Amino acid sequence: MASMNPSAPSAGPRYRPLLSQASAGLTHPVTALDEHGRRETLHIPAERPLTVYLDRRELVTLMTLGAAPEALTLGYLRNQRLVRALDDIVSVQVDWSVDAVAVVTRAGVADLDARTARKVVTTGCGQGSVFGGLMDEVDRIALPPDARLRQSVVHRIVETVRTQQSVYRQAGSVHGCALFTHDGELLWFVEDVGRHNAVDAIAGLMWLEGVDGADKVFYTTGRLTSEMVIKGAQMGIPFLLSRSGTTQMGHAVAHQVGMSLLARCSGHHFLLVAGEERLVFEPDWLDALEAARRLRTAASRIDAAFDARP
Repeated sequence: MASMNPSAPSAGPRYRPLLSQASAGLTHPVTALDEHGRRETLHIPAERPLTVYLDRRELVTLMTLGAAPEALTLGYLRNQRLVRALDDIVSVQVDWSVDAVAVVTRAGVADLDARTARKVVTTGCGQGSVFGGLMDEVDRIALPPDARLRQSVVHRIVETVRTQQSVYRQAGSVHGCALFTHDGELLWFVEDVGRHNAVDAIAGLMWLEGVDGADKVFYTTGRLTSEMVIKGAQMGIPFLLSRSGTTQMGHAVAHQVGMSLLARCSGHHFLLVAGEERLVFEPDWLDALEAARRLRTAASRIDAAFDARP
């Protein structure tokens, strides 16, 4: 699923390549037998290959839900550093009859053979891959040092994702990524079979809409690996949140680029593992939240006691 908040910021009229609109069906019904041998219809996530052709050259095959294939392709090219500017791209055309997307650039990509000669297969479902060294250009990334995120906004973001209508709720087996403002307003929510695809799709949407990452917060349901941290840093985003954990290399890269990592985000709980100077703790807000929770619990127990009276 790819959803966009209607109030998402836009830079106004700007260049956009010629894009197809080829979102595909996101789930597929199958028949299953339960433990009693009873038949039921089960909806499972779709998964389809999308082979990227860059100026008629086969580049890579991405396994995807197909929710936002044009944005996915643009974000992939951006995060792989194969195309530097959106203006360099003439068109992105997806054709599901041949499971392919054709990207046409204005002047080609210089040294494409050398830049794609070495591929690193990354961790995660769907087996993401990146061209060149994982740490290429990381030293040049400078995230805004004055960016701040309030503790209450972290809670708002987690709650927004928890209540989001999603393919995961219907069929499971997918990862979701979301982009928020620093006040916790949802801009985009994208799901795919691999978190690397979902983050690329959001990178593509940011590129298309001219959205800057300096005051944004990125959320993922997957692990905070080095690939996720590097891509977030390339998008200029200083905050990366996850309901899962982080890896050693993801942690190290976050410290290197100055990114704030919040892992194990659930309810009002989180573990801030990097970039602690950016988070604004709000103990009074947390105390009020805990007091409200205790009142609800007590009220529920009183209601249950009354209901149990003969």
